[in-house]
Amino acid sequence: MNNLVEKYFDEINKKNFSKNTLDAYKRDIKRFAEFIKDRNENVEEIDVVTIMAYTQEMVKMGKASSSITRNTVSIRNFYKYLINIGKVDRNPVDTYKVPKLKRGLPMVLTVDEVDKLLNIPDLDTYKGIRDKSMLEIMYATGIKVTELINLVVYDVNLKLSYIKCKGVKGKERIIPFGSYALKWVQEYLKIRPILNTDNLDYLYLNLHGDRMTRQGFWKIIKKYAAEADINKTINSYTLRHSFAVHLLQNGADIKTIQELLGHTNLTTTQIYSGVSKKSKVAEAYKKYHPRA
Repeated sequence: MNNLVEKYFDEINKKNFSKNTLDAYKRDIKRFAEFIKDRNENVEEIDVVTIMAYTQEMVKMGKASSSITRNTVSIRNFYKYLINIGKVDRNPVDTYKVPKLKRGLPMVLTVDEVDKLLNIPDLDTYKGIRDKSMLEIMYATGIKVTELINLVVYDVNLKLSYIKCKGVKGKERIIPFGSYALKWVQEYLKIRPILNTDNLDYLYLNLHGDRMTRQGFWKIIKKYAAEADINKTINSYTLRHSFAVHLLQNGADIKTIQELLGHTNLTTTQIYSGVSKKSKVAEAYKKYHPRA
């Protein structure tokens, strides 16, 4: 089993997948391989019953529907590979109905909560100035964490206040940002040479002079959210979601938001309309109901 898994990993490494996608596929298959091993089953003899059992195991572990769906797709693709190399003659996932993904509304912050979060960094330290700059740029542009940490200094135009951002499949988009973000990018660029001990082009660096990582940024968000005493489940996408909803609430059209976020499908962007409407209903209730 391990030999087949390693060969499969070698194969998908040749694909034009992002690092995050590759890492997710590999985690999924490794977890499935461990499950099979614990059941003393052979990869070549797996049937739909094992797939169902594995799905139930993930449910017991508290995995989200999106995670379960992705795992199922990963296993299906693994068995497609095994069919192609002649190791199996059928795909056990083909007869299994993948559970429909229930897409919930994303968690967003209010404008006041964003202000609280963005005001937490200690501006008397290099770290605080860097963190303030990153948070302001994220909220000003709605870019993903991966896009943020991939920015290089040449992607930022201070004179015209925009960034060049590469999204899915390297597609480039131009995103404007406002005076708050401009100020703190300028402040950060003053101290960046002190952090940039290895002369890197990446815009945001960690305190060791290396490129900022997703994990590093997540720790920053988590720490500041706790210090701001925001009673919501916050993740690395929360500022992106808040960016989109706040634009909608202030009159931006959905097509513009789609372009800013880099969504290829308008349906993906339209989920923010539901968040915006839900927020407006709640505000109206609090304002007009006598016992709100």
